[in-house]
Amino acid sequence: MIWTRNASTADWAAIPSACSSRSLIPKPLFDADSIAAELVNFTVTDGVFTHHLLIHLGVYEVKDPTIDVSVMFDRAHMALTTIKDDYKTHIAYYDSNLREKILWGQKITTMLDDALREMQIRPYLQPITDATGKVVGAEALARWIHPEHGFLSPGVFIPVFEKNGMIVEVDRHMWRCACKILADWKGVHDDLFISVNISPKDFYFFDVVAEIKALVQEYQIDPIKLRIEITETVMMNDAEDRMAILDEFRRSGFIVEMDDFGSGYSSLNLLKDMPVDVLKVDMKFLSGSEGGSKSNTILRSIMQLAEDLGIASLTEGVETEQQFRDLSAMGCRLFQGYYFAKPMPLEEFEQFAFK
Repeated sequence: MIWTRNASTADWAAIPSACSSRSLIPKPLFDADSIAAELVNFTVTDGVFTHHLLIHLGVYEVKDPTIDVSVMFDRAHMALTTIKDDYKTHIAYYDSNLREKILWGQKITTMLDDALREMQIRPYLQPITDATGKVVGAEALARWIHPEHGFLSPGVFIPVFEKNGMIVEVDRHMWRCACKILADWKGVHDDLFISVNISPKDFYFFDVVAEIKALVQEYQIDPIKLRIEITETVMMNDAEDRMAILDEFRRSGFIVEMDDFGSGYSSLNLLKDMPVDVLKVDMKFLSGSEGGSKSNTILRSIMQLAEDLGIASLTEGVETEQQFRDLSAMGCRLFQGYYFAKPMPLEEFEQFAFK
């Protein structure tokens, strides 16, 4: 639903999507706070059942009444698109910051093809170590070095591409880069692996197993060296189909890792059937993990559960020596975090890992 607000009268008015005239349909409503409060628990009844409706409002405040209503609609719709998948936010307002954010998202989307072709987007490798501190592998993380804007944080472009579906092209690019690196290491550093991420959208756009198997064959690398990393949210939809895909990965020789374990609500329910080899424990469990807090109890239980299920445990977000020692004592096998190293370009990683 799209609404506008007249700046002079503070009245709210709906803009019908089919409206083409300049005139608005006057319809005084509650103030914004009252509307938001009403929307939180908005229900309707058909006489038998009561239904809770999730309603979002996109709001554009009309300061110039001569602006064409179609422009008002577009601006209110821009605001609406920012919260359409949000269950907590019900009203979004159009302003210049929102406009700039949307325009930036459109701009970087048009730049993506060049960024991939020219290797502006490239893998940064964050070391993964064993309990002795030896580097045994790395996670490949996308970083964008733009010729004009410089280093772009993944928080700037990854959410945009996840929302518009272009993340699948970034993922494909990262898989190819990782395979090329592993091919270059072959015969020299065969003991190292690289973990690559698979986004939920990858499962919808193409046969992800066939895609990655083809890359492994093209670069003639051992599939066990290219680890497949999924998040818990991947399994929230079509869980049985996803499990079949992960099982196919494992039967093809790949190691499957579940990232951000514990960040969702059905981890244990999924884990009993999930075909995974490694649990990457969500870093939020490390908050206050020093000094025998409740976090330690949770972490210790996860490590024991993983061991009982024959699954290796990897804790990410390790930032201090004490955390490393505590986690080692709990039985964690693999570690990742700033205590060891930040994500770094390939050349720096090789200097760090091969010293």
